[in-house]
Parts: sequence; C-alpha cells; structure tokens
Amino acid sequence: MRTDPEGHGPVRYGPPLPEDGLPVLPELTAVLAAAAARSRAEPVGGGTALLEAACGYGNRRGLPAEPDHVVAAPGAPSLLLALTAALGGDVLVPRPCAAWWAPYARLLGRPFFHVATPAECGGVPDPYALLETVRRVRAEGGDPRLLVLSVADDPTATVPPPELLHATIEAAAGEGLHLVSDETWRDTLHLPHDTVLLSPAEMLPDRVTVVTDLAGALLPTGWPAAIARFPPGGAESGLRARVLDVLTALGARVAAPVAAAAAYALAEPEPVTARLAAAVRLHARVAAAAHAAVVAAGALSRPPRAGRHLYVDLGPLRPALTAQGVGDAQDLEDFLTARLGMPAPGGHRFGDDLGALRVRLSTGSLLGGTDEERAECLTSPSPLELPHVQRALITLESVFDELRDDAQRWEPPR
Repeated sequence: MRTDPEGHGPVRYGPPLPEDGLPVLPELTAVLAAAAARSRAEPVGGGTALLEAACGYGNRRGLPAEPDHVVAAPGAPSLLLALTAALGGDVLVPRPCAAWWAPYARLLGRPFFHVATPAECGGVPDPYALLETVRRVRAEGGDPRLLVLSVADDPTATVPPPELLHATIEAAAGEGLHLVSDETWRDTLHLPHDTVLLSPAEMLPDRVTVVTDLAGALLPTGWPAAIARFPPGGAESGLRARVLDVLTALGARVAAPVAAAAAYALAEPEPVTARLAAAVRLHARVAAAAHAAVVAAGALSRPPRAGRHLYVDLGPLRPALTAQGVGDAQDLEDFLTARLGMPAPGGHRFGDDLGALRVRLSTGSLLGGTDEERAECLTSPSPLELPHVQRALITLESVFDELRDDAQRWEPPR
C-alpha cells in the first residue's frame, strides 16, 4: 500500500534495521531473564558495567576510550537525535543513506543536505561533491556542521576503500565539520580477511563520534541499545555532556535487563562471537546468491560486503516495469513487496531520488518463515540447499528473470 504522508508530521516512514531472522542466542536470553527482577533503573547514559564493556569493545577495535568518553542509549536513533540537537547547524548525509538518519534533523527543524557518493561504494560522500555542497550551502546562508557517514553501509552494503575515506575525512576536516561515524555493521564483513575497514575516528580522532547500534550484530532488534564513543578532547570536548543533557530530557535510558544483555554481548564471550561468525557467514552466502540472481536478470547492484541486505537498481529493467505500471520507487516498492512476499523498501526511503528504480532487499527474509527453518539455516553446512531457502531464491530469480524477459521484448528493434 502506498504510504500516505498526511498526518505523519515532519518525520516520514522509514524501514527499520534489517533483522537477522535468527532465534535469539540462549545465553543472551538467560542474561536478560536473570536481570528482569531488577527494579533500579539504568542511569541515563549507561551504568558502569555497560560503559566498561563498551570501552573494552572499542579497545579491541583500535578505538580506545574511558567510560567518561562513552554513552549508552536505547538505540542509535536517540543518540543521533541528541548529537544533532547538541551540535546545531545543518546536517550533511550521503545519498543514499540509512533511513533513520534524516528524520532526526527533520524533527528538530534542521536543514539537511544529501551529498552524492562515488561510483565504487555508498556510505561516504564523494570528497569533491562534499566540498561543493558545503560551499553552496554556506553561499546560501546555511551553517553546515555535522556530517554523518558509514564505513559499513546500510543500505548499499558496501565498505569504502581507505584512500577514498581518507580523502573525504580530509575534506570534512578542512571545512570544520564534526563527523558521526555509524559503525553498526562493522562486525558483519562478509570477507573480513579481504576487506579493509577503517574508522574515521582512527584518522581524525578529535572530531569523530562513533555510533554503534548493537542490533546490527550483537542484540536482537527488539532489545534497543546503542553506544557512542566521543572524541577524547579537541574542539568538541563538551559534546558528551550536551548529549547527556538531551538524553536526560528525553528520559532515554537503556532498560536494565537490556543493559545487562548488552554488557554481556559487548564483552564478546565465546557464545556471542561464535553466533556472530555463523550468522555473518550465513547472510554472506545468501546475499551473494541474491546478488547473482538480480545481476543475471540485468539489474545493477554493487557486490554486498557487509550486513544483511543488498541495494538494487532496476533502471535497466524500466521498460518492463513501466508496462506493469511502475513509474517510481514507491511503485517499485509496492510491486516487489507483493511479488516477492517480503519487504522491499524503495530507494526514496534512503534519500535516493523518487524517480530512480532502486530497492533494498534483506537477506533475513530469505531464510524461512519459522524459527525452526531459520535455526536450520544457521547450523546447516549448505544453507542454500535447504528447501525453504531454495524456494525463496527461486522466487527471487523468477521475478527478476520475468522482468528481464519483458524488458527484452519491449526493447526497440535495432
């Protein structure tokens, strides 16, 4: 059904983070259940155990921090809202970008501007396009202060090359921008030994805040918890305090049982790391199969490198889609959601042009319809050969192959 914006105020619908579709890790459930009887609320910003676990998690990734440089909140959206409010000014984001980034600028009445991404990846603005956008915004009386980017991107599932990331960081630093690096998906690299992922905080430590939603890799999406690592000093030394003020005003506390589970997951015990590794392998296999299917049909898609999704451009199949009454990304979302029997949010949800025929497809929807089927995917040495996964992939292939065949029939004779 076409989304009606009326009555929704300045914040529009956006699809949530892609779920992994897998049963909750029993050890996490046990920790949550053991903490369920706690009556005392978690402090705003996170309690000692959670913050210390967050510091350990960052230290193991080359991002050292002390507890007074870290904040926890009930999901990354509340952290981005607080950061946007605390920093002020206009917001810059790549096009496309995660669906939850822009609504918080809208909610606060802050202007935000999309910046084109390079051909090889999403998540990071092209450095020259960034400089031109900043120049134009300032010439028009704007005040760009915040750039949000991602080194393991939702929606495009790509990872920027280090040299490109470095050029973008240099451009942002030269313009005095503060950077928020969304690293929600950094632990879900499909080929971790062949993919170099660097955090902007390693390149520009005094102007980068790192935000990680734990629903990306460590917790179920229904257990909201996220962490932010602030610069240890420099130009934004008071930013953490201002963010805590906003979170306090919002009453944005991590629920105590969820905080216990988050601290356990951030410590990365063997059950957590084993499940994460198995889940990443599973989603990487399914993503590769889905990517092969859509590319074989003539659609365009960068090879997925991280996360649980891929981003598909059906522009080459436009003639066939036009014949089906599909004229824009909302039409395409409706069409594919009905045909595939799974969510297929259009690119306009991620800040892309409405006229571009782009969608995000999630691998979790291809793992089966029951907990038993999805658990079987996790333990099978050949998950793509399981009947329910085969059926889902065959449906995907048939829908795209039909569009390819129709597009070829609609091609004008040469």
